[in-house]
Amino acid sequence: MNEWTEGETYEQGAERTFGALPPTQGRGFARTWWGLAWIKALEDTALDGQQLKKGRTYAREGAVGAVSVRPGRITAVVRERDGSAYRSDVLLQQLSEEEWDRFLDMAVDRSGHIAALLDRDMPPHLVEDAAAAGVELLPGVGDLEPQCSCEAWDHCPHTAALCYQVARLLDEDPFVLLLMRGRSERGLLDELQIRSATRAAPQEPRGAREDERAPEGVRADEAYAALSTRSALPSPPPIPDEPGQPPVLDTETGPAPGVGAPGIDVPTLEFLARDTAVRARRMLVEALSAGHERRPVEEELTESQDAVRLAASGPEPGIVARLAAGTGWDRAELALAVRAWEYGGCPALAVLEEEWTPEPEALARARTRLAKAWEEGERPQLRAQRNRWTVAGSDAQLRYGHDGRWWPYRKERGRWTPAGPADQDPAAALALVLLEDG
Repeated sequence: MNEWTEGETYEQGAERTFGALPPTQGRGFARTWWGLAWIKALEDTALDGQQLKKGRTYAREGAVGAVSVRPGRITAVVRERDGSAYRSDVLLQQLSEEEWDRFLDMAVDRSGHIAALLDRDMPPHLVEDAAAAGVELLPGVGDLEPQCSCEAWDHCPHTAALCYQVARLLDEDPFVLLLMRGRSERGLLDELQIRSATRAAPQEPRGAREDERAPEGVRADEAYAALSTRSALPSPPPIPDEPGQPPVLDTETGPAPGVGAPGIDVPTLEFLARDTAVRARRMLVEALSAGHERRPVEEELTESQDAVRLAASGPEPGIVARLAAGTGWDRAELALAVRAWEYGGCPALAVLEEEWTPEPEALARARTRLAKAWEEGERPQLRAQRNRWTVAGSDAQLRYGHDGRWWPYRKERGRWTPAGPADQDPAAALALVLLEDG
C-alpha cells in the first residue's frame, strides 16, 4: 500500500491541473512505451476486467473532468451518463529523499537523460539507469492505489477512467510522472543545475597558500579585447499567433487542508489570467516592432481605468458586477464608461468624466470651423459651457478633450452618452451625431 497522510502539505507550486480532454475514438490511450507501461501497471493490478472496460468507455466519452496532478496523487471528477459525479483519486508512492538523491546524481552524470526529458521523451535507458541506481520511476503491479467516492475497494470504472486519461497526459509530458513521484519540473531542473555547477567548479588543492591561489576575475584589457570577438545576438523568437491558454483552475475539488484559501472566485481568476495572456502578447508585439524604442512610454492605468478596460473585454455578468462594485459605480455608469472606452480609451474616458475650461484660442478656432461648415441660417445654435457645447433644441453635444479633439455625444434616457470617435474638426464630429439623429 502507498504511504500517504491525508492533508499532507506538498511543495508549493508542485501541482499541475490539466483541462478535461475531449472524447476520443479509434485509438489507444497511449502511444509511448512509458504510457503503455502505466496502463500495464493499471491492468495488471485491477481484479475485475469489466470495471476496466467501463473505465475505458468513460474515458473515451470525455467523462473525466480536469485532472489535478501533485506529488503522490492524481485527482479528477468522473461523471456517469446519468450525471452522477464521483471524485476519484489514484495514489502513487513518492520517491524518498535518498532515492531522489541517487536519481539526480545519475542524471548529472548522463546529461543526455535530461536533454531527452526536456524534449518530452523518456528513453528506456534512462529508466534502466535509474533502476540500476535503485530508483523505480515507472509504477508496477499494485503501485496504483485507487480511492473513489463510490467506495469501491478495488479499481472501479471511475479510477480506471482517470488512469487511462492520465496515460494520454504522460504521452505528451513525462515530467507528469516525475511530479507524481515527488518533484516538479522546475524544482527538478533547479536541483540539477545546482549539482552540475558544483561539479564543474574547480577544486582548490588542500593547503594551498593564500598568495598561490589563482586571482579572481578577468583583467580589464582582456575583457575589452574580447568585445571584438562577440557573436551576434540570436534573432528574437517568433511571436505566437494567439495568446497562450491559461490553466484550468476549477478542478471541482477543494484545496487540501492548509493549502490555498477558501472562497476563491475561480471564474474571475481565470478571466484575469486570460486577460494577462492577451496583454502580454500585445506588449511583445509592440516591443518587437520597428521604432518601438522611440515611442513614449504609456502611462500606467489607474484602478478605475483598468476596471473599465476589463469590463470592455466582455466578461460574464458576475465579473462586470464585481468591477462595478470595485469602482463605486452602478451598472449604468460602468456601461457608459465602457462605451466611451470603446470609442477612444483613456482620452475618451477623461472627456466623459471631466468638465474644464479650454484656452480661448482653441475655442475661437472651433467656432471658425463650425461657421464655415454650414450656410447662414442652417448653422446649428450651440450653447457653450466650458468644454461642452450643446446644440439648442437637440439631443446632440460636442465635448472638447485635453488631446485637442472633439467628441460627439447624444442624450439617451436622460444621460449624455458617447456617440462616436473623436475628430480634430468640430464640424465633422457634430455632423456625425446630427446625421444619426436625423
